[in-house]
Amino acid sequence: MLIPYRYSKLFRRSRVLWGSFSLWRPRLVFWCGALTIGVISVGFAKLADLAQKGFGSLTSSGEWAFLLPLALTPAGFMLSAYLAATLFPNSGGSGIPQAIAARHLRDEEDRTRLLTVLGLFSGASIGREGPTVQVGASIMLAVARFSGMAQARGLILAGSAAGIAAAFNTPLAGIVFAIEEMSRTYESRANGLVLTAVILSGLAALGLSGSYNYFGMASAAPAELRDWGLVLICGIGGGALGAAFSGFALHFGQKIRRWAQPQPLNRTLALAGICGLVIAVIGVASGGTTFGTGYEQARAAVEGNALPLLFFVEKLAASFLSMLSGIPGGIFAPSLAVGAGFGSTVGSLLGTSIALAAILGMAGYFAGVVQAPMTAFVIILEMTGDHQAVIPIMAVSMIGYVTSRILSREPLYHGLSRVFIAAAIRARRVVERESE
Repeated sequence: MLIPYRYSKLFRRSRVLWGSFSLWRPRLVFWCGALTIGVISVGFAKLADLAQKGFGSLTSSGEWAFLLPLALTPAGFMLSAYLAATLFPNSGGSGIPQAIAARHLRDEEDRTRLLTVLGLFSGASIGREGPTVQVGASIMLAVARFSGMAQARGLILAGSAAGIAAAFNTPLAGIVFAIEEMSRTYESRANGLVLTAVILSGLAALGLSGSYNYFGMASAAPAELRDWGLVLICGIGGGALGAAFSGFALHFGQKIRRWAQPQPLNRTLALAGICGLVIAVIGVASGGTTFGTGYEQARAAVEGNALPLLFFVEKLAASFLSMLSGIPGGIFAPSLAVGAGFGSTVGSLLGTSIALAAILGMAGYFAGVVQAPMTAFVIILEMTGDHQAVIPIMAVSMIGYVTSRILSREPLYHGLSRVFIAAAIRARRVVERESE
């Protein structure tokens, strides 16, 4: 049977396209990288949970064991700070600012220097999502180098989104976070990479952990007029607290960097030890509730169990000191616990639904800290499954964002990223001068 010439030409062209290994190699490497992010995210989450449980077991296994954090936490902080300063440079802090900074740097060596894989967990008030984002971004940077793909910035964005999505099983939040917070622009080509990476990493995470909501399923909804009052109080109050956290973090972070300049390592270790000691005192005074991510306390509030009235103040102080200490760790999970505590306190004082108040408190405070209202709305909705409160959560997120924006003009992550951008540029200039 004879095949017309135009069809035979089309057949030969399609065979070349579908059979070319050089064409499929970048895609295969990218897909494998996305799946790897999902696997590593799940493994890191389980290790973090085991570390937190181990810390809890050590500090509750004897009559005087509750005082153990007074020695263990400062020592752990100093060890983390030492490793971050010597063996894993630029791994300190959340990890998200490093990924944002890497997208703004054009030199590949700068990106490599900024995206260091490190996971440390102790009794600090930190979360696992920041290092997960940094790990995801570094994996995708390796994908760009190995596969020869030229879209390094888009791949860093995709890896960051996949890290958030896999860390909390929140695929939509991962996509929105990448667009709203990481890039702050809409890039059609990069967003295709983001969507593919989130899908593949999410499939890997689902295969290992199954389908779940981070805080379970909630069904709280406004039923009375005072329930709607929570929208204003949690939005304005949560946004103001979030602005205070991010504003003071940027302000004191700058002062600490100047103070540490004469003896950076010694003073960094001293600061980490002092922060660890104060956090240990707060933890012992609170009965251990401020140690770790705060997941159990936040989930209890979402389920309708009132938290101590001052829990959110203690947790906010522990989270703030953990961030100032410079040890690796994220602020997503602790921020959710602070917000849930704030909402629980407001709900207890007003006599409203604790579950609804906790959910709205999380949305308001989280939007105030990161100044990303869409991310706050979507991630709270996915974590709680509370579709009956869609409009209140959305309204609180926007009010919290506007309040925070009025009080603190610079978003936290982008303010922190400028530090890493400046450090990378200075290091590159030193290398260039030495090579001349």
